Amino acid sequence: MSTTLFHNAILVNEGESVRGWILVEGDKIARIGHGDTPADLQGNADTVTDCDGAYIIPGVIDTHVHFRDPGLTEKADIATESRAAVAGGVTSFIDMPNTNPATVTADALRGKIVRASQVSVANYGFFLGATNSNLPELLNADYTGTAGIKLFLGSSTGNMLVDDDTTLDAIFSRTCALIAVHAEDEAMIRAARTRLEAEYPGGIPVEMHPDVRPREACIAATRHAIALAERHGSRVHICHISTADELRLIADAKARGVKVTAETCPQYLLFDRNDFPALGARIKCNPAIKEPSD
Repeated sequence: MSTTLFHNAILVNEGESVRGWILVEGDKIARIGHGDTPADLQGNADTVTDCDGAYIIPGVIDTHVHFRDPGLTEKADIATESRAAVAGGVTSFIDMPNTNPATVTADALRGKIVRASQVSVANYGFFLGATNSNLPELLNADYTGTAGIKLFLGSSTGNMLVDDDTTLDAIFSRTCALIAVHAEDEAMIRAARTRLEAEYPGGIPVEMHPDVRPREACIAATRHAIALAERHGSRVHICHISTADELRLIADAKARGVKVTAETCPQYLLFDRNDFPALGARIKCNPAIKEPSD
């Protein structure tokens, strides 16, 4: 088995940046050390690379990607996007279920796993999507090989809105999986859209997208998801946070012992609604980009 030694590097891991070295045997990291490389390693490794102070950083795990495979592969597919991921330092990804067909059955999930096993150059995982009618699929799924359940409280790409209270209670009380939530209140979105369509009969301007999908819808849905997780003791993950208010709800819930985590996306950190006149639909996404204070 061939060995490769990377030395004189800055190792970034576990919250620290330390000068050190890494020994690789075959395709596995065998040893890691800080400071100077032991002399016996430098003499015995098949290949020695002097990193000259360059950083060595663990591969990123991206837990929220949309590779559009199957059914929408004119946009992207697992082969192309896994290569793009690795090129950017992402070595593991978890793909969302709003493909065509949607990943809401065990068969659809197996199909994506088989496809990834054939073409992906990165480690992979997949969410199983929830609907108002696929509770048996969710209850029978093997979550040792599935990242969790993706739950849409507000409609977005695909047809996986879950707005039935009985189904929601069952998902949170009867499944053992992590529940990743797209948190927007659908009734509030519909009411906002109806009001704005009457106000703008020629079409709602793109800069009004934060009003079509208002912050109140995000806050209400996140509060609802947290309440369900707290009531049933389940694990909930709030996807793509777009408001400061939601962070406060999550922090307070964590302090109460609720098993809640969250994520955001670069666009919510880089842009606000004042950027719509210049950038238009290029920053239109769901949830919508909000205020500068967010």
